[in-house]
Amino acid sequence: MTGHVEAVLGVDIGTSSTKGVLTALDGTILRSATREHAVDRSAPGHVEMDARVWWDEFVALTAELTDGIDARVTGIGLSGMGPCVLLTDEAGEPVRPAILYGVDTRAGEQIAALNDRFGAETILARCGSVLTSQAAGPKIRWVADHEPEAFARATRLFMPASYLGFKLSGRYTLDHVSASMVAPIYDPEAIDWYRPWAEHVAPGLELPPLMWPGQLVGTVTPTAAASLRGIATGTPLIAGSTDAWAEAISVGASAPGDVMLMYGTTTFLVAVTDRPLPSRSLWMTAGISEGTHTLAGGMASSGAITSWLRELTGDVEFDTLIQEAGESGPGASGLVMLPYFSGERAPFDDPSARGVIAGLTLSHTRGDIFRAALEAAAFGVRHHVEELQRAGAQIERVIAVGGGTRNGLWPQIVSDVTGLPQQIPHRTVGASYGTSMLAARAVHGIAAVDWNPIERTCRPDPATAERYEELYGMYRALYPATKDIVHALAALQHGERPAR
Repeated sequence: MTGHVEAVLGVDIGTSSTKGVLTALDGTILRSATREHAVDRSAPGHVEMDARVWWDEFVALTAELTDGIDARVTGIGLSGMGPCVLLTDEAGEPVRPAILYGVDTRAGEQIAALNDRFGAETILARCGSVLTSQAAGPKIRWVADHEPEAFARATRLFMPASYLGFKLSGRYTLDHVSASMVAPIYDPEAIDWYRPWAEHVAPGLELPPLMWPGQLVGTVTPTAAASLRGIATGTPLIAGSTDAWAEAISVGASAPGDVMLMYGTTTFLVAVTDRPLPSRSLWMTAGISEGTHTLAGGMASSGAITSWLRELTGDVEFDTLIQEAGESGPGASGLVMLPYFSGERAPFDDPSARGVIAGLTLSHTRGDIFRAALEAAAFGVRHHVEELQRAGAQIERVIAVGGGTRNGLWPQIVSDVTGLPQQIPHRTVGASYGTSMLAARAVHGIAAVDWNPIERTCRPDPATAERYEELYGMYRALYPATKDIVHALAALQHGERPAR
């Protein structure tokens, strides 16, 4: 491909879509494109996806992004949802669909068995986190236990970014951030796989060599280039990462004290720390660059609830719902919602948690319920913030990213509930833009620090503090008060008899 403008390509495989951006070396987005997809929820607690869709969408996106544009792709960056478990044979052919991150809660028995075998406290001491549905290791073990024929054919472990990287370059690698989520078989002290435990958790798998996000993996092979439009043989490819960490890069959340807050289908926080901070309620991971660390947490549902409410109310425009929620006012006319519609991942791990709307009357409106959903997500963010601080994280700057920042109401509610200002950058494209930055740094030596300046700051309104303090107390009390009932209901939803 020839062109007068040199550009870098960033692609992110998300839960509901694959997004790509073609970015000039000054940070200007030349073109962007999206392909929507759906996950497979074939059984309660199971959330999977056919990994072949990732490659098909990458092929389609690159064709759309480069068609007729006077630009030459000089580097490729990749990211994706995670941690996922994609098992393939040696040639990279999937032996089964990829098992998604913490929203897939199937491996409860494997978590218990691994805790019994190695010791829950020993796992915490070695990995910095306890085993939850977010950990990839128990899901590998689940396949070995429940699908032995598929597991017998598996030789390699991928996540979305590393799978695309393999398809493009033929190199089998994984980044340290993603690897550190394959608890309990990654050792953050040694910065390597912990093979004594891997022999039990992932027997027979060839664990991938590890790289730091942004390091050069290799180049696009002639075979891969033949399937692509606009991508030449020999184009450099960098090691990618998990989507939330790439989003943190996109907004410059890279120094200790920075917290990236991602508004999306789920809500995610990544706090950069200057040292490892083990936590029972959050996830300690390797940092984006060598010598850094992060502490992270994610809600299982947030923006997904607003989409669900929109569908229930006749697919009314989001702008209309936002306007009605604004008219409802702080407190949603006396409603408190628990946002655990898909269980919860953090700050507590409870796959059987469920959504609750408390205080409903016949007088409540659609706008009240929509407002309660936004406030529920904000209360969940505050719960995470308190757990970050409890673990020892310093919060000096919060940078917001994601589709939820496009309107002012949701970020304002979060700032009001947490008491924290949020910096909102000029571009909230997300992970695909972050991987473009990494590619520009690796291939061209461009720091990219000025690509995405802060555009505005959302500050808390003191007038709402007392109301939200009271409601947050109710929110925290509502879960333990309803836990037994919703667990019984969850059992019924799974076709089980509730425990007495």
